[in-house]
Amino acid sequence: MTNPAESLVSLLDLEQIEVNIFRGRSPQESLQRVFGGQVAGQALVAAGRTTEGDRPVHSLHAYFLRPGRPGVPIVYQVERVRDGRSFTTRRVTAVQQGRTIFTLTASFHKPEQGSFEHQLPPAREVPDPESLPTVSDEIREHLGALPEQLERMARRQPFDIRYVDRLRWDPDDVKGAEPRSAVWMRAVGPLGDDPLVHTCALTYASDMTLLDAVRIPVEPLWGPRGFDMASLDHAMWFHRPFRADEWFLYDQESPIATGGRGLARGRIYDLEGRMLVSVVQEGLFRAL
Repeated sequence: MTNPAESLVSLLDLEQIEVNIFRGRSPQESLQRVFGGQVAGQALVAAGRTTEGDRPVHSLHAYFLRPGRPGVPIVYQVERVRDGRSFTTRRVTAVQQGRTIFTLTASFHKPEQGSFEHQLPPAREVPDPESLPTVSDEIREHLGALPEQLERMARRQPFDIRYVDRLRWDPDDVKGAEPRSAVWMRAVGPLGDDPLVHTCALTYASDMTLLDAVRIPVEPLWGPRGFDMASLDHAMWFHRPFRADEWFLYDQESPIATGGRGLARGRIYDLEGRMLVSVVQEGLFRAL
């Protein structure tokens, strides 16, 4: 069986079909729509493939316009907006079956030495990731065994995710809970040495748990759901080099939810507490 990390690298390896046009696979899944992190990661690969490769991504801003269909290839059309002395800008449109489902603008910055530095530390002290149970272990502890569908999903999961706080299962567990969440994550296997692959893999991972922070005060993250949710937009700023196959802490919070939409933001740190990435996302929430 292929390692899930190898499958992720393969998923991000787009086929170039024209100078500025790429095609990405969309695996046939049981999900109703393509995972947003997959589309964002593939779009960023397409943008990066049209640069010289000497300028890392420093930011991206994206909109999810329509749900993508699993099993149907996605075409990524890249517009070369700007090639400057220090910055390169690309705009990517993702098309599936003739309809635009996603747009992304990415900026690449030539590395330079700053004149000063500062950062906010993580919001709280957290346990070491190796001391925390995996999500699968917590589910097995609660249910006795993984349901067959979750077992299949766990075998294909490209990231090891460990929640800093124990999973909540019952409505009583969320009473008085603040809209905050923190998880340790890393790819389940090596991702190679291409920095763009690590950036796009982390972009993929950044969409996996961020909107959890919006739901925490309302319902347990595990068990029956009372809301359907969908990502509306996504923005990231990359501050330092990193490897997505090494542990990183995703510190997440939701400052507001109103009008059927919830805003979530996250800060990503390495094991030494250095801030690597900032993320902001808005999601749509509707009662089922």
